[in-house]
Amino acid sequence: MTQWWALLIIAYLSMYLAATQHHRKALYPSAYRIKRRAYSLINPTFQRSKEDVDLLFEILLAGLQIQGGEHDMLIADEELASLRSVEKLEVICEDVLPKRLSDIRRLTAELARRRQPLSWQDFERTVLTLVYAAQTLPRASSRQQREAWTDAVMQLFRALQKDLGPS
Repeated sequence: MTQWWALLIIAYLSMYLAATQHHRKALYPSAYRIKRRAYSLINPTFQRSKEDVDLLFEILLAGLQIQGGEHDMLIADEELASLRSVEKLEVICEDVLPKRLSDIRRLTAELARRRQPLSWQDFERTVLTLVYAAQTLPRASSRQQREAWTDAVMQLFRALQKDLGPS
């Protein structure tokens, strides 16, 4: 009987260690933290079907604005903004995407080192990070900041381009 408990403890500890190492190696580690007191929002993703992909494309075309601050996401089209499925996109934009240049540089460095293709969740987040970085670029105040944000945009674009290219 004692051996059964010991095996159970060893199995639990090995799963726990594997899970914590996965979270440390994740491209978007904040996606694995509990958001807004809702367990279902751990590792949130917006696209789960073709309709979701079409909706995200429509939202991007309608002029999705991702900003730093209290209200991080703004959709100009009120009808699109009122959809219930947009809540997950809001969580991703506000809580998961990196907003500081240093975090985006860390992300681009990890993307450059990757050998395998991005998961669809990471691809979605990288596209949204590219949107955020491209929208932040014109608001940069100094020449040095503009150059840094331009480099970040280019690195994110290259990572997405590499992921879409032939393996």
